[in-house]
Amino acid sequence: MRAAIDALLDAAIHAATPMAAIDAATRIPEPQALPALLEQARMAPRDAQAVDVLARRLARGLRETPRASGRAGLVQGLLQEFALSSQEGVALMCLAEALLRIPDADTRDALIRDKIGAGNWQAHLGHSPSLFVNAATWGLLLTGRLVATHSQGGLGATLHRVLGRGGEPLVRKGVDLAMRLMGEQFVTGETIVQALDNARARELQGFRYSYDMLGEAAMTAHDARRYCLAYEAAIAAIGRAAAGRGVHEGPGISIKLSALHPRYSRAQADRVHEELYPRLRHLALLARGHDIGLNIDAEESERLAPSLELLERLCVEPALRDWHGIGFVIQAYQKRCPAVIDHLIELARRSGHRLMIRLVKGAYWDSEIKRAQLEGLDGYPVYTRKAHTDVAYLACARRLLAAPDAVYPQFATHNAHTVAAIHQMAGPDAAPQCYEFQCLHGMGEPCTSRWSVRWRQAGWGVPAASTHR
Repeated sequence: MRAAIDALLDAAIHAATPMAAIDAATRIPEPQALPALLEQARMAPRDAQAVDVLARRLARGLRETPRASGRAGLVQGLLQEFALSSQEGVALMCLAEALLRIPDADTRDALIRDKIGAGNWQAHLGHSPSLFVNAATWGLLLTGRLVATHSQGGLGATLHRVLGRGGEPLVRKGVDLAMRLMGEQFVTGETIVQALDNARARELQGFRYSYDMLGEAAMTAHDARRYCLAYEAAIAAIGRAAAGRGVHEGPGISIKLSALHPRYSRAQADRVHEELYPRLRHLALLARGHDIGLNIDAEESERLAPSLELLERLCVEPALRDWHGIGFVIQAYQKRCPAVIDHLIELARRSGHRLMIRLVKGAYWDSEIKRAQLEGLDGYPVYTRKAHTDVAYLACARRLLAAPDAVYPQFATHNAHTVAAIHQMAGPDAAPQCYEFQCLHGMGEPCTSRWSVRWRQAGWGVPAASTHR
C-alpha cells in the first residue's frame, strides 16, 4: 500500500515538472489555452489607454517620416503598398530573402512561379504615388496571370500578343531584379566583414546587432562542417568588433542547430548528442572567449525538444560557468511557449546563468499547419489565428519580465502595439539592462532611432561559403 502511494506521489511530482507541462501543452485546443493567456495579457484600463497612446505615436512617427532617397526610398514605397500582413507582402518578403541565395535561373523561376502565382496583385494597381511601385505591380500582375494560366493549357491569346515569344522570362527577370533590390535593403552584407562594416553607422545611433548566417539546413556532413567553419569565422570577426563591450552592449550571433548536423531530429537523438553537441559547445566556448552573446535560433516545432536538451547540457557545462551569454529563441505562436518559459527560468536559476531569451511570434506557420494536416494529427502545435498569437506574445512577455534574475528578455517585434504594451508592462523607468527590443535590419529604423529603449537589429550576414550552395 505504501509503495502504491509513493508511486502516485512520484507520478504527480513528475507531471508537475516544466518538461511535462511542455509536452502536455503541445497540441492543447485553443479554447482551452486562451482564457489563461487573456488573463495574463490583460491590462488595467489606465495602462491600456497609455499603451494605445504610445502605439499611435510610434505608428504616426513612422508614417510621417520623410521617405528616404535612392534605393531605400523605392523599397519603402513597395513595402507601404504591400503590407506584410497580406499574402502579397509575405510573398514579396519570401522572394527578397530567397532570391539572393539561388544561383541558377531555373530554380529562381520556379520560386517566383510558386510565390506570386496566387497573389491578388490587381487590387494594388494605381494605389501608390510611386511610379516604381506601380510598375512593379504591373510586372507582378502580368507574371501572376502567366503563372496562374500556365498549368491550365495555355497562357491566353491576349497575353501572348502583349509579351510575345520569350515574354515570361523577361517579366520574371524584372521581378527578380525588383526582389533583389528589396533583399539588399534587409541583408546587411554578403560576408560577415561586410555586414559589420555596414552596421557601423547604425551602431553610432545606439543600435546593437545580432548576426545571423543565412542558409539552408545542412543536408550532408560536408555542409555541416562548412557551416561550422563559417560560424567560427563569424564569431571571431564579431568578437573583434565587439571590443570587450559584453553580451548586452556589444554585437552577438544567432546559430541554427540544423546547420550543424544533417540529421538534426528527435529520432536521431543519440547522434545529435554525440556529434552535434561538441560543435555547439565549441562555438559557445569561442563566443565566451570574446564575451559576445550566442543565441540558439528557433526552428520547426518538432525540433524544440532536442534544442532544449542541448541547451540544458550547455547550461551545466563547467567551462561555461558564470557566463551570461547563452541565448535561446522561443516562438509565441507555439501553444507550449508559456511552459517553455517556465522551464527556461527554472533551468537558469538551477544552472546559475542569466539566459538571454528572444521572444518571436514565429516563422514556420504554414509548414506547421500543413504538416499537422498531412500527418492526420488531432491538433496543431501553433495557434491558428494571428490574434491568438498576439495575446500569447503579451502573456509570455509578462512572464519573462517577471523573472529578471533568470532571464534577459529580447522582444523581437515590429508591432507598435506590442512594443507599447511591453514598455508599459516593464514600466517607463525600467533600467536598460532589464530588457531590449529587436527588429530586422532595414525595418523601422526612422521610428526606433528616436526611441529611448535599447534596440538590437537582426543583421543578416551571408557567409561566402554558403552563397552558392
